Amino acid sequence: MREDIKAYNNILELIGDTPLVKLNRIMKGFPGNYYAKIESFNPGHSTKDRIALYIIEQAEKKGILKPGDTIIETTSGNTGFSLAMVSVIKGYECILAVSSKSSKDKIAMLKNMGAKVYVCPAHVSADDPRSYYQVAKRLHEETKGSVYINQYFNELNIDAHYNSTGPEIWNQTNGKLTHFIACCGTGGTISGTARYLKEKNKDIRVLGIDAYGSVLKKYHETRELDKDEIYPYRIEGLGKNLIPSATDFDVIDKFEKVSDEDSAHTARELVKKEGMFLGYTSGAALQGIKQLAEQGEFDSDSNVIVILPDHGSRYMSKVFSDDWMSEQGFFDSKNEIDATDVQFIK
Repeated sequence: MREDIKAYNNILELIGDTPLVKLNRIMKGFPGNYYAKIESFNPGHSTKDRIALYIIEQAEKKGILKPGDTIIETTSGNTGFSLAMVSVIKGYECILAVSSKSSKDKIAMLKNMGAKVYVCPAHVSADDPRSYYQVAKRLHEETKGSVYINQYFNELNIDAHYNSTGPEIWNQTNGKLTHFIACCGTGGTISGTARYLKEKNKDIRVLGIDAYGSVLKKYHETRELDKDEIYPYRIEGLGKNLIPSATDFDVIDKFEKVSDEDSAHTARELVKKEGMFLGYTSGAALQGIKQLAEQGEFDSDSNVIVILPDHGSRYMSKVFSDDWMSEQGFFDSKNEIDATDVQFIK
């Protein structure tokens, strides 16, 4: 490469160092200062780029992953896309077991990235042979020369964020943050980041966002898995019907649950008030902050940092579709469709 041309060697060098942006209008009226760590600035448009690259490179260093091998994973979509992207650059095959509640947009992106996709029913138990957990395990057993990433039970998921997201936030805030907030699915993002931040300042409050229909909040409070908590919900990449070992519950101070409907509307509000076209999970994170603010969690001296993990392009057939919102019953007298937004000239 010419020395006078400033260029990255490949797209993977763009992972990390995502910006911190102040939230101005969406949190207006609440005490404190609110800042978003916008992970859609990663080349794969989500925070999952970090773990995909880190876990694969660790496997390469240990000799577990060799040229021509196949990467297999369970995913709601974003991790799969990141793994497929890394596989393209590094020359691996990629097979993904995906939940059926993943948006059509995500599944189409995975296929176009060259991954082989198995769509599995979302609303079955984790030990059901049709669940995406069990399908991924079976595919790993059947595929010679394959490596199962297993993000839900992989300590490297935590390490990836301990070594990148945590230090970035600490440096971007000069250590002045008082609260750190993130959605919890596998738990790697919140756990790894929180571990680093609490080592720097044990008084930083770490707040996890969970979904109604998920077991994580109840487990955090009781250390018991209550199957009565489990029921179908629509948000992707948030909550679980099992307990991932990639979640370090000891570094999380509190969980807040959010609903499908509120999170969807907040994702749309984020676009209109902050110009941030981000995903369903980002809407859930912001909805959680609103609820916590209403409960008096923050004061005028609070500096609140939230991970906004995904991009809106993956939800065009869901939260950004008026038809889908209507089908879910998410439009009411308070949130009606404005039919005049789009006018066709004949």
